[in-house]
Amino acid sequence: MRIQKVETNKKQYLPLLLLADEQEDMIDRYLDRGTMYVLDDSGVKAECVVTDEGSGVLEVKNLAVAPESQRKGYGRALLEYIADRYRESFFVLQAGTGDSPLTVPFYERCGFVRHHTVKNFFTEHYDHPIREAGVRLTDMIYLRKNLQAPAGVLGRLSEKNSSGA
Repeated sequence: MRIQKVETNKKQYLPLLLLADEQEDMIDRYLDRGTMYVLDDSGVKAECVVTDEGSGVLEVKNLAVAPESQRKGYGRALLEYIADRYRESFFVLQAGTGDSPLTVPFYERCGFVRHHTVKNFFTEHYDHPIREAGVRLTDMIYLRKNLQAPAGVLGRLSEKNSSGA
């Protein structure tokens, strides 16, 4: 399994991108400014696009795994790779998703916690109803995962380690 950064021709992965965000003009809002990664395991199995949202927040804008490759750990592997790669540069990894019985529990299993909700996001920004697992999505749920321990905790940990505790 190999994860690589995609520098050019990101739209070649449009079929995967559309699995996570099914309206192309919404993808166009973040694809050029985002950093894209693909996971290859005898073929591309998953992709992830992240953006710098400022104030130490890195956002997962798009995370998709090919249907035949789902539930095999590829999505989690990409999130872990992103967290490790950006741990020194960002404080928080954030993901916005519909209030779906599939995606919210996935992020929670990956260590994310609910942070805030944007009411009516999908009904106001998409030109058609968005459904997932039989549920019509209306609100955007933002989840967050800390990438760095608070400074006080880091200081206490290093003091503990240096004192032999």
